[in-house]
Amino acid sequence: MRKPIVAAALAAVTLAAAGCSGSTSAGSGGATCDGKIDGTHTIKTFYHAGGAEKDAFLSLVKDFNASQDQVKVEVESVPEGTYNDSVQAAAASGKLPELLDFDGPNLYNYAWNGNLIPLDECLDKKTREDLLPSIVEQGTYDGRLYGVGAFDSGMVIYAYRSALEKIGARIPEGNDDAWTAEEFTEILADLKADGYERPLDMHMWYGRQGEWFSYAFSPIVQSAGGDLISRKDFQTAKGALDTPEVVSAMETFQSWFQKKYVDTEAQDDSPFLKKKSPLAWHGMWAYKNGYHEAAGDDLVAVPLPDFGNGAKTGMGSWQFGITTQAEEPDAAAAFLKYVLEEDSLLTLYEAVGAPPSTNTALEKTDIYAEGGAMRLVTDNLQQAPKVAVPRPQTPAYPTITQAFAQAVDDITQGKDVKQALDAAVRRIDQDIKDNGGYQAQE
Repeated sequence: MRKPIVAAALAAVTLAAAGCSGSTSAGSGGATCDGKIDGTHTIKTFYHAGGAEKDAFLSLVKDFNASQDQVKVEVESVPEGTYNDSVQAAAASGKLPELLDFDGPNLYNYAWNGNLIPLDECLDKKTREDLLPSIVEQGTYDGRLYGVGAFDSGMVIYAYRSALEKIGARIPEGNDDAWTAEEFTEILADLKADGYERPLDMHMWYGRQGEWFSYAFSPIVQSAGGDLISRKDFQTAKGALDTPEVVSAMETFQSWFQKKYVDTEAQDDSPFLKKKSPLAWHGMWAYKNGYHEAAGDDLVAVPLPDFGNGAKTGMGSWQFGITTQAEEPDAAAAFLKYVLEEDSLLTLYEAVGAPPSTNTALEKTDIYAEGGAMRLVTDNLQQAPKVAVPRPQTPAYPTITQAFAQAVDDITQGKDVKQALDAAVRRIDQDIKDNGGYQAQE
């Protein structure tokens, strides 16, 4: 089972300052792009992935290096489990590579610490305009674009159509007619009555130590009209994460566990693959990683439930950014632009199965293009940030995700929902206070 898109371990990332801590300018030790590459350059990049994704990426590097003689790219593979530690160590010692591969939400801390330069002048207008809205949303911090990914992600509920039809459940066609939370709860009850002991797999085995709980379940909060933090100024979670509507939504979520609708014992995807659980709350990557093969034409993907303010979904993935260590940012940008070309993105798509990051490439895929089986994911990403909601664009995100994950863990274990959310609010707000509001320091 492959899940590098969202489930990598996310440690607290408060990088040791490389240059002026808290600076969001491009001037903290780094040059800016001017559209010219003087001389020849060898640039290095970290890369996290293994398997087919790494093979595809290395193939792109080889092809790029052979296509011209001005820029040579060298790849240093860094284990995903210790990736942030490696970045921290490199930043502290002033040895970051010119190009950095990083999980999307880490961007905000890296940019705040002055480790990245803005990409607004590094990518041409045509390239920027072809990016999915979700890619731009995730890659933007403090009004500047600091990162772009080769692909994005999204959440759906997978279901066996036959199981839904047997209990008379309607099958939503898109976000506009997503199941309400009450309707979804009734479907779970009906499936259980029909003989499915645990009708829903929410992949709890991914665990709260990674980012799964935040990625997968924050859409419940956002669909209820709340959020993990107030995005007006990113200074408090109070009034966003602890509203009565959010408490009610998370109480509904808790009820699924109390009524034993959720498979909490699974250690892999077998509940859905073997149809023991005919519903799965999962990411788009599962379609090409066993789900379609197992269910065939009986497989259907529908939106997450609507808790009152429309169905929402998680989004985001790994991105690339140019670091302040780059003496010639345009050299790094040349390779970045090569990665964003249609052929390159489709090469990575074949290896990863995730939606490519540009509209042009995405429409050439078999499952995300118009009429494709996973077109719902495309429609959601096109509606970012209204439907596909990026992680909060603040350096406080590592604490936010850990605090919310703890709340989810407590809630699923039966703790009072309001108390669990209040505790998360206190932890988030204290971190923001301890860091001076994460204000930019020029």
